[in-house]
Amino acid sequence: MEYTLSKIATNDGHGENSAFFDGWKAYDSDPYHPTKNPNGVIQMGLAENQLSFDLVQEWVKKNPKASICTNEGVDDFKEIAIFQDYHGLPEFRNAVARFMERVRGNRVRFDPNRIVMSGGATGAQETLAFCLADSGDALLVPTPYYPGNDRDLTWRTGIQLLPVVCESSTGFKITREALETAYKKAQDSNIKVKGLLLNNPSNPLGTTIDKQTLTESLTFTNEKQIHLICDEIYSATVFDQPGFTSIAEIFEENPKSYNPNLIHIVYSLSKDLGFPGFRVGIIYSYNDTVTNCARKMSSFGLVSTQTQHLIASMLSDDDFVDRFIIVN
Repeated sequence: MEYTLSKIATNDGHGENSAFFDGWKAYDSDPYHPTKNPNGVIQMGLAENQLSFDLVQEWVKKNPKASICTNEGVDDFKEIAIFQDYHGLPEFRNAVARFMERVRGNRVRFDPNRIVMSGGATGAQETLAFCLADSGDALLVPTPYYPGNDRDLTWRTGIQLLPVVCESSTGFKITREALETAYKKAQDSNIKVKGLLLNNPSNPLGTTIDKQTLTESLTFTNEKQIHLICDEIYSATVFDQPGFTSIAEIFEENPKSYNPNLIHIVYSLSKDLGFPGFRVGIIYSYNDTVTNCARKMSSFGLVSTQTQHLIASMLSDDDFVDRFIIVN
């Protein structure tokens, strides 16, 4: 009797019936194995960094006190296990802010008080969408984009994603012309555009957005008085060349040229550290109202204090972080 259920419960907004998830299902039902199932399906639809786990495992073995489930760390069990508010452990926010700075070559600074935690980048994206747009409003998204965005940003929020068509002939470069075309098309359809979503480094392209394009994108959103969301989940998973530039760098170089209330960053430890199972997502907004609202909403998807405790200890180890970033 589906008519007794909500529209969310009975619609296909999650996107599980898409080709993107069909690949996951095929792998789950017939996974490849070199000897037991050589004709099985190989999972190529999952960006999961397992190359540096040996460094992490080595650190965990050497630092048993970082876990509350060891003989060395159990004395902290009660303090970590009891109730914590949705601000997060101070040492966790400090360590994450510092890690984000180091990943960006210490060219920018992040305020720990603006670090808002969420259940992975998935939760962070949706929380930001709830803060920035109402049902029926839209975000512009350059193509091609991560298929999960349709699920993460639209299913429960009711907002729309409108493509900014980028051409393969130019290496899918985001141009002012393409942005203006997408924006005008929305206006002609009486759709309110509330922001632009950039994925930098790009999924699925694996490319980084150059400084000029970032500047042009920020100038565009600033002129239109719409929000700019930069998903920087792969920021440490890059080569030395051409390198990665954070939107925070563009803003901090000319802070008086842009409205900080319109700039927001999404981050996670899922890709750079290879911890997708830990569900550590981060919202960093220069907008006080968004930060406060997102923090309240984060109570629906908090990172466990046990995870916060471990991550804080690991990311506060400067020697480990320096080595990990270089080797990774």
